[in-house]
Amino acid sequence: MKKQLLLKMGLCIICASSLLTACTKNNQSADKKANQTPQISADASKQIAALGFSTDNVRKIGDNYLVEDDILLTPENLKEAAVAGPIVRIAETEQYQTHNLVKNLPRTITVSVSNLPTVYATATANAIARYNALNLSLQFQVVSSGGNIVVTGFNQGPSGGYITLGYSGFPTAAGNPYNAIGMNTNPQAYGSNPNLGYLTSVIQHELGHCIGMRHTDYFNRSFSCGGTAVNEGNTYSSSDPQNYPGAILIPGTPSAADAASWMLACSNGSDRTFNANDKIALNYLY
Repeated sequence: MKKQLLLKMGLCIICASSLLTACTKNNQSADKKANQTPQISADASKQIAALGFSTDNVRKIGDNYLVEDDILLTPENLKEAAVAGPIVRIAETEQYQTHNLVKNLPRTITVSVSNLPTVYATATANAIARYNALNLSLQFQVVSSGGNIVVTGFNQGPSGGYITLGYSGFPTAAGNPYNAIGMNTNPQAYGSNPNLGYLTSVIQHELGHCIGMRHTDYFNRSFSCGGTAVNEGNTYSSSDPQNYPGAILIPGTPSAADAASWMLACSNGSDRTFNANDKIALNYLY
């Protein structure tokens, strides 16, 4: 999820990105030279595009690639083969799932927090409580270590006027949740005294990616992120409509813009939780 900061105005607005899948922040006065994106090879860029993701502002984190500001692709993901699934719907604002979902339901997914301040652990517990209150067939449980999903920290400053608040990824083809959430500990992300509700909403968003949710506004990130309209990658082609990871509409969710969804690409700096349409989407899937 990503967030844009307009320092001259003293407020945060939603910015163009991929979670709440990473939340980011825009700092117009940041030194862009100091935060330039590492060079991405032409081959990696081609593979990312082939998977149906935008190649705009791709960044390296270790050996992995951060796309859409909060989705982490591993080298293994870049080799992911197309999978069978429903045909993608491109043109409307609705809740969207990936082809890969968590399987073997009912199921409890364990989550642990590693080497982060207490406020992150509390926010993780609160985010999990929000999911469990929906009484889905997929439940979450906090464990002290070794969770199916591990929440860790990373430190990354602004890049191109934005700062990533967190990142995660999508379920595996075998039906397991993505196993990691990264939360940005850079002071420009949450400040020196992070707001508990704000952290909770970002972790809640990243958990959504881990179980197969795409951004509600994936086809036009400017809806929550501002700026120029950017499609995160609709994956559709007449020759291969089932590309990984897919962006499949969830029946029963609205065709009009849904400004309050917990899966909007960019954060507005508030404690955003599930709205009525989000609950419909989650109950349909789980």
